[in-house]
Amino acid sequence: MSIYFTKDHEWININQKEGVVGISSHAASQLGDVVFVELPEIGKTLESGEELAVVESVKAASEVYSPVSGKVLSVNKELEENPQIVNESPFEDGWFVKISISDLNELKGLMNQDEYNVYCDES
Repeated sequence: MSIYFTKDHEWININQKEGVVGISSHAASQLGDVVFVELPEIGKTLESGEELAVVESVKAASEVYSPVSGKVLSVNKELEENPQIVNESPFEDGWFVKISISDLNELKGLMNQDEYNVYCDES
């Protein structure tokens, strides 16, 4: 498995041609307490950079963008009842969707963990 990050603080954990998508702990802490998550429908086809979900916190509402193009295979229904999981466990239990990746070459435009850490430190 390999994890990649976007400049908008989404992450995708890749296992062959499938990816699990969520937001980073940096993004979750910037948002504050998450109170609502709106997820896409299973089967929806997304383009890289297209809105994937909406997260509402006590501070603001923010869009979550798809890091790659592909089709939504499943969504994390647990977030509908317990959106605070995004804050508590952004990389494990707080994932948003599983997606089938249509073009693995899109991963070249994303950052690895080390690059992302530097990006966060500089911004």
